[in-house]
Amino acid sequence: MEIIISNEPEEQEYIENIRTAIETVGRLYGVADSEVSVTLTDNEHIHVINREYRGVDRPTDVISFAFNESEEPEVVGGSTVNMLGDLIISLERAEEQAADYGHSVRREVAFLTVHGMLHLLGYDHMEDEEREEMEAEQRFVMDKLGISRD
Repeated sequence: MEIIISNEPEEQEYIENIRTAIETVGRLYGVADSEVSVTLTDNEHIHVINREYRGVDRPTDVISFAFNESEEPEVVGGSTVNMLGDLIISLERAEEQAADYGHSVRREVAFLTVHGMLHLLGYDHMEDEEREEMEAEQRFVMDKLGISRD
């Protein structure tokens, strides 16, 4: 899996954790030959993105931009790499939520990565049935990662 990670501001502590979560989702869901871009940021930056792209005027924890949701024109002679999309994760929000939920930041960052990856694969949680399915998938992946609510 090709994983491109950028940091705004620079933060290295959770990079391996994020890579492992993405690679695990890739392996489990048959998209290991895909590409994902990840931006690690803070609440201020993700707030702007959330407002501009989702119309929600507050910071959030993770935003996913799936590239496979719409009909895109075929690129002739282009790359055969499956571009899944972009994940934007607020590490500041992950730290806040970890404290609120009483588990490690490592666990929260992995969970947000898995949650975002599932969105890139088409899972959603707008309706109760979808939410239940997505929550089951999240538990499945977190179990495969060996990360519990510690």
